[in-house]
Amino acid sequence: MKDYGCENIRNICLLGHGNAGKTTLAEAMLNVTGATDRFGSVVDGNTVMDFDPEEIKRKFSIMTALAPVEWKDTKINIIDTPGYFDFVGEMLEGLSVADGAVILASGKDGLQVGTEKAWAAVNERKTPRMFLVSKLDEENADFSKVYNQLREKFGNSVIVLQFPIIENGKVKGVVDVPKMKAVYVNGKDITYGDIPAGLADEAEGYKESLSEAVAETDEDLMEKYFSGDPFTEDEIEKGIKNGVKTGQIAPVVCSVSVQKIGVTSLMDAIVKYMPAHCEKEKVKVLNAATKEPVEIKIGEKEPVVVHVFKTIADPFVGKISFIKVITGTLLPDSSVYNVNKEKAEKISGIFIMKGKQQISVNKLVAGDVGAVAKLTVTDTNDTLATKENAVLVEPIVFPEPMLGMAVKPKAKGDEDKIGNGLSRLLEEDPTFKMVLNTETKQTVIYGVGDQHLDVITSKLKNKFKVDVDLVDPIIPYRETIKKKVKVEGKHKKQSGGHGQFADVWIEFEPGPTEDLVFEEKVFGGAVPKQYFPAVEKGLRESMQKGVLAGYPVVNLKATLVDGKYHEVDSSEMAFKIAASLAYKEGMKQAAPVILEPICRVEVYIPDDYMGDIIGDLNKRRGRVLGMNPQEHGIQQVVAEVPQAEMFRYATDLRSMTQGRGSFTMKFERYEEAPPMVAEKVIAEAARNREADEE
Repeated sequence: MKDYGCENIRNICLLGHGNAGKTTLAEAMLNVTGATDRFGSVVDGNTVMDFDPEEIKRKFSIMTALAPVEWKDTKINIIDTPGYFDFVGEMLEGLSVADGAVILASGKDGLQVGTEKAWAAVNERKTPRMFLVSKLDEENADFSKVYNQLREKFGNSVIVLQFPIIENGKVKGVVDVPKMKAVYVNGKDITYGDIPAGLADEAEGYKESLSEAVAETDEDLMEKYFSGDPFTEDEIEKGIKNGVKTGQIAPVVCSVSVQKIGVTSLMDAIVKYMPAHCEKEKVKVLNAATKEPVEIKIGEKEPVVVHVFKTIADPFVGKISFIKVITGTLLPDSSVYNVNKEKAEKISGIFIMKGKQQISVNKLVAGDVGAVAKLTVTDTNDTLATKENAVLVEPIVFPEPMLGMAVKPKAKGDEDKIGNGLSRLLEEDPTFKMVLNTETKQTVIYGVGDQHLDVITSKLKNKFKVDVDLVDPIIPYRETIKKKVKVEGKHKKQSGGHGQFADVWIEFEPGPTEDLVFEEKVFGGAVPKQYFPAVEKGLRESMQKGVLAGYPVVNLKATLVDGKYHEVDSSEMAFKIAASLAYKEGMKQAAPVILEPICRVEVYIPDDYMGDIIGDLNKRRGRVLGMNPQEHGIQQVVAEVPQAEMFRYATDLRSMTQGRGSFTMKFERYEEAPPMVAEKVIAEAARNREADEE
């Protein structure tokens, strides 16, 4: 592959709902441009982009993959992203380095949730975009229906540049609206002709909408449009390019990737209308010292700034860091400075990725994407620059994973292997989180959804040779008391020589704080001062287990009021034991109760789902605290819900809202559990105790 300057590079992200045809389109682009000599198939598991064993097994994309193609003196870096919501982190990584996006919508399925999410993501980043209506060879595919859905949902910026020519139920080519020509495709042969008579009116209608959209991009063009003069081909091209750059125009093209129809027209549109990275001239970054926004110039001769947007942790190859050169030129065998970690990194080889294939290159210029291997301290979202010019590229903001499950090894003694494997997977997936819960002795992993966690456990098995089950995490209940009681704890043991003796009277009552409040009101030295710490220690150790279900005890106040000691037989140990005896008796008498953790939950949903969501939260014993309208017709519902009722909420919310809803959750406080819940918790604890004893 020859060297390309920044102005001849296009980084194009393929977005859309799962199964919209992104990977097949990428395969067609690679094949048409001669980058591959065979046309791979997702079903057969031999595409360039879906190379991971998990993707081949499941027959859909899980990771963002890259491949370059050369077309008309331009290098197009294809960034193929997954459409399934569980892998949203991968989509955000790909989009973060794209200078343009192609959003695919299936000719049969039309506008789907994934289409809406892709549009929202490009809008947020202000990324130039175009739509591609795919799979027009499938039964019941309908281009105009899909176009009308897109225009209705996303407004008048949606403009047709191409639509299909269908004869006897088969797609034969496309109509090029700007040129008002028919483009026929037969294998590799492309011929141009007049628009079929039956499509002339449709073409005229699309041309009129296009002319109107072009007129709105420039005052001179607007004047010309109103004077009734037709636009020249150059004016149309310039208008579309400006409109795409500013977001005023979102062109619609179409393809049948399997027959390679519309693929060359799509690449022509990408080269003509999608901007190069350097067209921005300047890019906003953060000053490393002050974290204030600053602008830096884009140019191949500027000091180098590189953004690491993705990491692959391979047990054999080691760590591969995917990068985009924001400005400057990155050379092999050079040193860079990791601004986030404040450490130097050595760049050995540089390569571009074509699926899993690494192709060595002698440099990466501003605007290009590639990869480097074996960086020691660098992670996803880090910036590599020079120490003198230390700036930070704005990090990709990843959603917080909310579906948590505990990992249980199938074989004893695999804990270390699990820890090592999960740590490696954490490096490559910022939407995956692992928490070691010291109280419940469980490793809890958090993902975006069921598919996400399934892939993680599958990778653990195949990459790191460790088999695990996923189980519900243990809820960290607590116990406390509701009454004030005064009890005695007496420890007396005679066994030749020194005996053991301690006698304490302790008042137990509900305390003001979660931690133990210990006081002493002993008169006349009934218990000498040196034993007070032993009494407190005995109580603290005993509080680790409550009398109902063995959960830690909170909100307890204990006052040592009286006792007895023996000059010879009393000891710290004896008073510790006496205190624990008093604790057991006191807890039983003081009306012990189970406390359950309550979480603050914020749910974000479109208006239409409000009733369903509130009804569902009520079923989960939740209390809705308020509703706050957000922008774009989204409502925020704030509620407090017991943690025990929120296990599968990530999955349930997705099915209730077709994937349109999201939520955050954080621990708020403990509250007394209702009798029915408490009974279940106590019974479960008793069962577990019996199982442990067997």
